Amino acid sequence: MNEESKGEIIIYRAEDGKTTLEMSLKEDTVWLSLNQMVALFDRDKSVISRHIKNVFREGELDKMSVVAKFATTASDGKTYQVEYFNFDIIISVGYRVKSQRGTQFRVWATRVLKNYLIKGYSVNEKRLSKQNARLVELQKTVNLLARVVEGRELAGDEATGLLKVITDYSYALTLLDQQANRGCP
Repeated sequence: MNEESKGEIIIYRAEDGKTTLEMSLKEDTVWLSLNQMVALFDRDKSVISRHIKNVFREGELDKMSVVAKFATTASDGKTYQVEYFNFDIIISVGYRVKSQRGTQFRVWATRVLKNYLIKGYSVNEKRLSKQNARLVELQKTVNLLARVVEGRELAGDEATGLLKVITDYSYALTLLDQQANRGCP
């Protein structure tokens, strides 16, 4: 499946090119109606409904957290409250449904999840390494300052100056952390 993002809509195209599906992106997840899930998995509505009921019956997901009603304008121009299912249940149904599209969906979902896990781990490992290096540098600076302070008694101006250096250094580290975190997901 191919994926494009257009603002609040994500468009999926089946590998065979026969189905194009627009998904709503709301509340940090993707939402599909029952009819959209029927098109996505190329199965009858009764099959998809049965899988959804089984997901709830087996306690895999809580209906209150994965189902929402959104106002949808039908082809007759009227607005209806339609049940939509979030990505958690779409994934659950995708791993249950037996069809060529279901298989394509599982291959796509597994690839995306694997890529996310590998890249996410790599990014986090780099971030932790950077944080550790900053901590070591801060420890060296604090140790140096402690040796200076132990070596002699500081006058008022010297103590004030030393406190300013520590404060500025701490602020600089905070800015570096914020900048580094902007570059990492």
